[in-house]
Amino acid sequence: MDSGHFSLGRQDSLSSGLLRWVDMGAPLLLVAILLCGHALTCQCTNDVFQMEKSSCTWKCMTFALVWPGAFCAGLKKPLECIIPDAIQSWTIHGLWPMHETGCCGCWPIFRSDLEGLEPQLSRLWPTLVKSRSNMTFWKDEWNKHGTCAACVEGLNSPTQYFQATLKLRGHFDVDRAFMDASIKPTCNQTYKVADLHAALAPIAGDRFEIQCQKDKNGRELLVQLKITMYKNYTLGCDHKQPGPPAHVQTSWKDSPGHPCPQNSPVYYLPISHEHPQNPCD
Repeated sequence: MDSGHFSLGRQDSLSSGLLRWVDMGAPLLLVAILLCGHALTCQCTNDVFQMEKSSCTWKCMTFALVWPGAFCAGLKKPLECIIPDAIQSWTIHGLWPMHETGCCGCWPIFRSDLEGLEPQLSRLWPTLVKSRSNMTFWKDEWNKHGTCAACVEGLNSPTQYFQATLKLRGHFDVDRAFMDASIKPTCNQTYKVADLHAALAPIAGDRFEIQCQKDKNGRELLVQLKITMYKNYTLGCDHKQPGPPAHVQTSWKDSPGHPCPQNSPVYYLPISHEHPQNPCD
């Protein structure tokens, strides 16, 4: 990977992307009017214009991947967790412009926007919470984060946002990186954070965060990987910025992650579809 940059396809200039986004204004406003009704038209219209004025003030975005085995084992309400049978690998948590959220409340997402993508999304970006359907999860991710990313060419529609995120998942193959380093899910063996970092550095650069969460026994479980990048997908964007909104850390508020302690052994638990909250019992 040259200079920490990779391509998701042809990238026009940012100015060109913004011009195209503005050109979308008329149909977008019409959708807002039809959806919001006469009483809310002004507010919805203002939301769209406000996004145009303040779009792309963010510098970095975070691509987050979650390990289902640890997510369920560390959930405060374990009975709420579900791992679909098709899930055998790291899954997408989200693609989040940093320190921005909910940029345009009147840019809806419909199931038709994901037509053709849904099988892949169900396998690589599934919900892990019983009370939240896949579509609800994807809708929340678009409303909170996709609308803020939409100022960037190639991310400026629900379809393009989800397509680009799926391509990122294909590029950042955590399962393969760990396998190549002989790091495998297990109930008995623990790993050093330094070894996990060394295994991921070839694909994730030097600015990423390995996150853990504690289970009921106080063990540190490997649960999430957060990779920072610039708008053009170049790795290494400085993420040491103040105060992201709480839900940017994780959309699943019952399952907070924290940086894995450098000197603590880390468990990389296997996935169990039958007993997702107790994979080693």
